[in-house]
Amino acid sequence: MKKLLALSLSAVMALSLASCGSSGDTSVNSNVSTSSVVENSVENDIYNLYDYENDEVFYVEKMDLNDKLSAVCTTYEFSFLSDGYQIKAYIAIPNEGIETQKPCKCLLYNRGGHYNYGSLDYEQLSTICAYTKRIVVACEIRGDNGSEGQDQFGGDELHDVIKLIDLCENHFTFVDMDDFCTMGVSRGGVTEYMTARQDKRIKKIIVCSGIADLFQSYEEREDGMKQVLCDCIGGSPEEMPEEYEKRSAVYWADEIKIPVLIIHSKGDTKVPFEQAEKMNELLKEHTDCTFITYNDDMHGFHEEDIPKIIEWLENK
Repeated sequence: MKKLLALSLSAVMALSLASCGSSGDTSVNSNVSTSSVVENSVENDIYNLYDYENDEVFYVEKMDLNDKLSAVCTTYEFSFLSDGYQIKAYIAIPNEGIETQKPCKCLLYNRGGHYNYGSLDYEQLSTICAYTKRIVVACEIRGDNGSEGQDQFGGDELHDVIKLIDLCENHFTFVDMDDFCTMGVSRGGVTEYMTARQDKRIKKIIVCSGIADLFQSYEEREDGMKQVLCDCIGGSPEEMPEEYEKRSAVYWADEIKIPVLIIHSKGDTKVPFEQAEKMNELLKEHTDCTFITYNDDMHGFHEEDIPKIIEWLENK
């Protein structure tokens, strides 16, 4: 079988959006009239992010989107303070919410990669927003692409994710916290599981090609990841077993009590399929876990996952 490209969900969605208008298309635009383009003309707009600037939320900037995306969502870049560090973030808002001035459900996205590899793309986040019709919010990892601090691969940067949830709950009045969900790919799996373990505001999580056992990942990766992990965490599993266990959900899966959707390819060469398989078995013992598998070697989401994810988000 020809080797499949490893695409994140956001990239897959971007490809789908680019094909809008084809025969039989059920595109994002099919349910949105041209009047849906928002020009910041709503009086007392609760979604105007400039109104939320203060000492902790600053550098707000509205992003330029292509015509298809701007018809269905409005996206901002901003920075916020976490542990004294300036953290870069994005928020994509459905235009339907701006028009009705009613709070929207939210999906927090946890990126993969390390350092600047895997950095956030606001157009891709906007595309996720367009398909799910949810607010999508995400922050860069500490030390990466405009965020201060140091990447610890599941260390103190968890504080930044928790702070972002705090902002959604207490600062951005337009976020509906009743169905607050998170989604992540690859290294984002570490973040997904760790955040769900400690923050009860999260109602369900989606993990694609996610790391669940950092000990195994360290031992089996021969592409420079050993050094990345040592640099970020401060040492090897032998030297710092407690830190690796803290980042490995297979050791405390029983502490995750919310619905989980796991997506993983059996031939994934970056994160072994066995990690997802083991997490599924552990989670099924005490919570609702949906497991979607593929026989290919893709590291990331498949195009056919899009409707499955949307249905799962709405029905779990």
